Amino acid sequence: MLSKKDMDLFNERATAAEREIFGLKQQLESLQRSITTNIPSNITKEEFEKLQQENAKLIHRITILKRTVEMQRDKLDNKMELFGTADTISIKDNLSAVFHKAISAAYPDILDPPVIVTTSTNPKFGDYQCNSAMPLAQQLSSSGTKINPRDVAKEIMSKLKVSSVIKKYEIAGAGFINIYLKREFGQSVLCNWLWAGEVLPPYVKKKRVIVDFSSPNIAKEMHVGHLRSTIIGDSISRLLEYLGHDVLRLNHVGDWGTQFGMLIAHLQDKFPNYLTITPPIEDLQTFYKESKTRFDEDEEFKKRAYKCVIKLQAFELNITKAWKMICDVSRQELEKVYTRLDIKLIERGESFYQKYMESIVLELESKNMLEEDNGRKIMWGEKHGNGVPLTIVKSDGGFTYDTSDMAAIKHRVEKERADWLIYVTDAGQSLHFQTIRSCAKRAGILKSFHRMDHVSFGAVLGEDKKKFKTRSGDTVKLSELLDEGLKRALQKLREKERDKVLSQEELKAAQESVAYGCIKYADLLHNRNHEYVFSFDKMLEDKGNTAVYLLYALTRIRSIARTANITKDELRQRSHEVPISLEHEKEWKLAKVLLKFPDVILGVTEDLYLNPLCEFCYEVSCAFTEFYDKCYCVEKNQSGEIIKINMGRLLLVEATALILEKCFNLLGLKPVAQM
Repeated sequence: MLSKKDMDLFNERATAAEREIFGLKQQLESLQRSITTNIPSNITKEEFEKLQQENAKLIHRITILKRTVEMQRDKLDNKMELFGTADTISIKDNLSAVFHKAISAAYPDILDPPVIVTTSTNPKFGDYQCNSAMPLAQQLSSSGTKINPRDVAKEIMSKLKVSSVIKKYEIAGAGFINIYLKREFGQSVLCNWLWAGEVLPPYVKKKRVIVDFSSPNIAKEMHVGHLRSTIIGDSISRLLEYLGHDVLRLNHVGDWGTQFGMLIAHLQDKFPNYLTITPPIEDLQTFYKESKTRFDEDEEFKKRAYKCVIKLQAFELNITKAWKMICDVSRQELEKVYTRLDIKLIERGESFYQKYMESIVLELESKNMLEEDNGRKIMWGEKHGNGVPLTIVKSDGGFTYDTSDMAAIKHRVEKERADWLIYVTDAGQSLHFQTIRSCAKRAGILKSFHRMDHVSFGAVLGEDKKKFKTRSGDTVKLSELLDEGLKRALQKLREKERDKVLSQEELKAAQESVAYGCIKYADLLHNRNHEYVFSFDKMLEDKGNTAVYLLYALTRIRSIARTANITKDELRQRSHEVPISLEHEKEWKLAKVLLKFPDVILGVTEDLYLNPLCEFCYEVSCAFTEFYDKCYCVEKNQSGEIIKINMGRLLLVEATALILEKCFNLLGLKPVAQM
């Protein structure tokens, strides 16, 4: 079995070689332009010959480097043929590598050939397609070689090698190359999952990733506006952790600033002995509203509040103690919601970055990157970016969100050693994060190898297509939303008379699985950049692409082996004795859907959209239903006695269950044995 150390070493060498090829290609193109389009009329023969020699050297160097990369790829392919791989194979990556090699062999003069591999939507045209012939023909024609796309496809076909993944190729239409997978390959991958007892992740280069999500304000209850960031951020973190990345989940809570001045001043008045007796702040939301009313209406109170802010920023002992009390009460309430939703987070609020804000201002000033603007100190991004500057220091000398976000990026990159930063916030903050990224690059904090993503999302709407509110017009509290979900889920289970067959413990588990699962899944199912209408009625439907339908489908799938009295351990053992049955058309169709899992996962890491994973779950469930309707796994006689067990099909059933369980885990859903 190929070790991950070998994979890492190969990837490092191949990446370095390809990076050098890219650099040389740019040099070559620049030199060729200068030779063909920018030759001075008075150039000497010797100068022209010198340019031609340099051109020839670059072409020779590129040829050597390309050969080196191909040799490394061949070595890796040979190892994989002999020993297999410890990871799950990405079919698209595998096919792309196969066709890249064939196209490079067929047309060595094309430095960066288009390699387009897609999943076929019609079984008549294979399982996958390579659609490179048309753009290649256009590229060749533009350089003076007129050729038909179908002839290009034939030339590519002549260079394709035997593969452990591919059964056959065929040319169709104007030059499409249809690709058919080997069933033996499918059996091998599914067997590996069964033997491992889990779906192994595809290989990726490991990174240190920081995901900033949820981020409510201290002293305020979480509301429906925090729902999407919390759910999306958790699922992204789960997926990246599954792939083996070192993920730090950060909750950048609002625990600093003016609001704490008014809260502390109100605490001093309402509980003057707070230093010796812990104040009974049970309803923090009411406490906050009281302090806000006083702040807005009482000028003397407002002055005291501002003084408390200054003392807090100076870390005065008694003021800091009051701040900690308020944060502790709020934190306990937040944790109740996170526990219900099974969300893991490390709190690191704005207060954490106070000292780093001071140092980032000094650093930016030393680099002459701050400008005076009506008493403020502002910073522009690269080439003035999008025309909006950051406000690093306010006119009163205070700091802003811009300051803390710049300080946070510096800390996360330099202290936490992050390679990849992900921020999960509403779409309204897109411009802010574009500016932050641009300024961090200009300041030299974000380097070229760092990745920073703003995962934006649209609003949650009520059924009136307006922002989701209570009947009284208040923002919906997240805890109340979850309570309503539990109530509706229990009603649904009772309608199905599940309360008559499930124990109290099983009913409670099913209720929570359905309630929290349907809320999470309905959110993740939608393209995150779109608004969506929150509707418990639609979420709790047991037909179509809903959590209820999928959770029920998995419960039904798991019941098949129980009906046959065969345990998971027995299935695991039999997976090396009995081949997985893929002869029937519906068996093979289901297997091919399961095999797409690595590509779905890798696709999510590219753009951080989770709806394709939800759509994949539904595709698996539909393919399984087709399979189960046509292929008997357990046959019984009229008395209900088992007369035949098709073990090959039971193994396919188990592989399906493993895939769905892994997908549910990544989406934050909790399936139950009985529903």
